[in-house]
Amino acid sequence: MNQNHIEQIFDEYRMIAIIIYAEYHSDGIDFFTPPNLSQQLASMKRPKGYKIPSHIHKPVPREVKYTQETLFIKSGCVEIKFYDENKEYLESRTLKTGDVILLVSGGHDFTMLEDTEMIEVKQGPYAGEEDKEIFG
Repeated sequence: MNQNHIEQIFDEYRMIAIIIYAEYHSDGIDFFTPPNLSQQLASMKRPKGYKIPSHIHKPVPREVKYTQETLFIKSGCVEIKFYDENKEYLESRTLKTGDVILLVSGGHDFTMLEDTEMIEVKQGPYAGEEDKEIFG
């Protein structure tokens, strides 16, 4: 795994985010998340003709306590500020086209530095206004 293009952000107690920059490349499969996270993130590179066998995912009871979200920056540029569980500012990063971020814990906000298109993936079912607390 090319660690130079992967960044983990922590507060004093826990992981806040994992960033996979667009320059990241690797052969095979790399998991960026530990097995205990409720959102799993991996990269796969397979050669032409490689086949992943037909399969289904069996029902497995899981308890999801906190929403974790993954953002794919399709185009543009966005500044993300990170906050700890007490809503105290930690640091920020600027992500650009091709970057991916998994927001694991704590708080965050986004400022679009250019017209930006992102794809968001997070656990469901959607909890509406119960899902987040606005602060700052």
